[in-house]
Amino acid sequence: MKIAVGADHAGFRLKESLKEELIAKGHEVIDKGTSSEESTDYPDYAKAVADEVVSGRVEKGLLFCSSGVGMSIAANKVHGIRAALGTNAEEVALTRSHNDANVLALGAKFIQPNDAAGLIDIFLATPFEGGRHARRVGKIEALEASE
Repeated sequence: MKIAVGADHAGFRLKESLKEELIAKGHEVIDKGTSSEESTDYPDYAKAVADEVVSGRVEKGLLFCSSGVGMSIAANKVHGIRAALGTNAEEVALTRSHNDANVLALGAKFIQPNDAAGLIDIFLATPFEGGRHARRVGKIEALEASE
């Protein structure tokens, strides 16, 4: 799978460790930054990853910051993005199966790399169920179109 990743300074180390793991699992990873722990602004990286997803150049996006919240808020401002904060396995599975989330945000301050890797595996492997959930995702898309 082709995946875009992005992080601010607080999520940089987690991004780097997980990026290597994704590559080892056969994924193609497009790194949209940052490239160090020097202070940066998370909305810049959220937009860069979101743009890759909505353009279709990648299938999914992964974002890392201190809490994951800022990244998810910023990414959700891009039309066509359904970014979700991931904190546990069931939640991440539901964001994919029910909400068709296309970006996962993780908080580096609150999750260990091994746990984050497990959540990412769930995010990438869980299909969207469609059915009644497609109707609801359609309503989300209609909200975006009305702006």
